[in-house]
Amino acid sequence: MDVQLIIEKYQKAIIQIATQTGTGTGFYLKEFDLIVTNAHVVADNAEVTIAGKAFDKALSRVWYTDRKHDLAFLQAPADIELADVQLGLYEQMKDGDAVLAIGHPYGLNYSATQGVISKVDRIRDGLKFIQIDAAINPGNSGGPLVNMNGEVIGVNSFIIRGGDNLGFALPVSYLREALKLYLPNKGLATARCFSCDYLVTTANIDSKKYCPSCGTEIQLPEIPEKEIEPVGTAKTIESILKELGKDVRLAREGVNMWSVKEGSAKIKITYNAENFFVAGDAYLCQLPADATKIKPLYEFLLQENFRTHGLVLSCVKQNIILSRIVYDLDMTVENGAAAFRNLFQKADYYDDFLKSEYSCVDRLEE
Repeated sequence: MDVQLIIEKYQKAIIQIATQTGTGTGFYLKEFDLIVTNAHVVADNAEVTIAGKAFDKALSRVWYTDRKHDLAFLQAPADIELADVQLGLYEQMKDGDAVLAIGHPYGLNYSATQGVISKVDRIRDGLKFIQIDAAINPGNSGGPLVNMNGEVIGVNSFIIRGGDNLGFALPVSYLREALKLYLPNKGLATARCFSCDYLVTTANIDSKKYCPSCGTEIQLPEIPEKEIEPVGTAKTIESILKELGKDVRLAREGVNMWSVKEGSAKIKITYNAENFFVAGDAYLCQLPADATKIKPLYEFLLQENFRTHGLVLSCVKQNIILSRIVYDLDMTVENGAAAFRNLFQKADYYDDFLKSEYSCVDRLEE
């Protein structure tokens, strides 16, 4: 199968996953109507944020976790048409076979890297892994390893840091086994015991915390009665977002990172703990294609920077960005909400104004 066709197909099946503590990749299996990823991507969360080519950010329930094999299954979005990708046969793979690793490394969405299987059955911690030389990086975790027939033959799981393209994927045979175990309990919070492989569910868990087979302490992916909140400045930021009517669960994009939309503008909020400031960057439109419009646009942006208190308009490559910086020691929920409310409102206003008055164009987004 042509590599470009494989990549094009998988872009419609690849899922972005975000939690309070990080980001990763997943992929949709239409046959089972669920999303597959790594257990370490979802961590201890029973709900995560997902997004894909065919849908905006949404919350997804984690139904199955398996620490031993580093697998997790998530609820797929309802009424969304996603690509139908197939599982291949691990037993047919050989050393030297060409493969593709697809995911979101370092936030570079829908990246695909090509390589070969260095060793089809590398043993680590008592499990077989597919060792590959296709580059995988943080953010790739949970994405599919695909053969040249366009079939999933592994789940990208980890790398050896400091190594040169030393990546490892869990073979699809383990995934098939986990699916077979989980499907009769679909829709129940389940966890596979990492000691004895027994499937623990809400119906059979012993004393609400132990495997009924071997007694190992197990944590099911159940939604807690009270959500665990961040602390310090991160808690203040999320309180501000709530005050402004934003769903913080959907806004989270990893550690000290949030993203929201206001009208047609996208605003990224980051907390720089080393330098003690919170930055809000509203990505507006892009520079106009008509070169005669650029000089008057620059003049307008410079003039506006003298008029806007605490806000700065700038150009980064082709993007026009409206920014606001607040130092964490000076920020309270009250003054922070006022500052970011102003940023949000001005961002939506400037985005529309610059398009109508200076022929600026919509920003390209993945």
